[in-house]
Amino acid sequence: MARASKKESRVVHELKEWGKALVYALIFGTIIRLFMFETMMVPTESMVPTIDPGDRLFVEKVTYQFKEPDYGDIVVFWAPFVDKSALEMLGPFDKFMDLFSPRIFKGHVKYVKRLVGKPGDTIELRVAPEFKNIEDEILSMPHDDQPHYQLYVNGELLPELADRRYSREAIFADKDFYLGLAHPDEVYSIYNEFFRYYQRYLDYASYYDSVLAPLELRKYIWQDPSTKTIKITIPEGFYFFMGDNTGNSFDSRFFGFVPRKNIVGEPMLRIWELSRFGPLKEKE
Repeated sequence: MARASKKESRVVHELKEWGKALVYALIFGTIIRLFMFETMMVPTESMVPTIDPGDRLFVEKVTYQFKEPDYGDIVVFWAPFVDKSALEMLGPFDKFMDLFSPRIFKGHVKYVKRLVGKPGDTIELRVAPEFKNIEDEILSMPHDDQPHYQLYVNGELLPELADRRYSREAIFADKDFYLGLAHPDEVYSIYNEFFRYYQRYLDYASYYDSVLAPLELRKYIWQDPSTKTIKITIPEGFYFFMGDNTGNSFDSRFFGFVPRKNIVGEPMLRIWELSRFGPLKEKE
């Protein structure tokens, strides 16, 4: 009886120790998850070829708590509105991990794009040199969904963005695009059908009304009378992001400025698919 009692007490002791270890692991794991690392699954082609659809990324959150992201950095951030279509693409693992997200971002998804504009910058698209021979033809189009353009920041072509080519769509084609996406009936635009289509998938109006509209966007978005191009100044506390796969990227051209508080971190590791496991590297 004594031996059985001792054996039972050892089992109970072991179970208690394992229980403590699991509790500690859960506590420290949660702390690490909340303050140091994040995960995300990329459902779209917006950052091809650097990031492929279905890639799962390990995101480091500490660096951008102490410094701001720089031009050309690939950044993960919370979408500033509810994107219902992206939510439907998340798997059970992603939905579970997002249970630990800050309360203000409950129901939101994470986007990954490249930073192209910081607070105070003025940005514009100019026809890339290789298309100068057809520049007049391109500029005569109401909008251009082909990658004919380079992005200039404060009148300069930054080396971090010099190799990128973008399409002139959304806010670069229509200075009232953000208003139209939020309230289609208040504008007449070449994008009216686009606006009505996306009403089914985005809870964008609440973000526009509460965050963008109070900025008085006409102070930040205007058409240059000499060049006819649209210029955008980034308000303080906000950033402008664009995807590398410009023809298939829902980015700041479409939804506007991203608040600083929405920035999550920098993707540092591709953890899925296993055949591509490793540090996230730029592809040409």
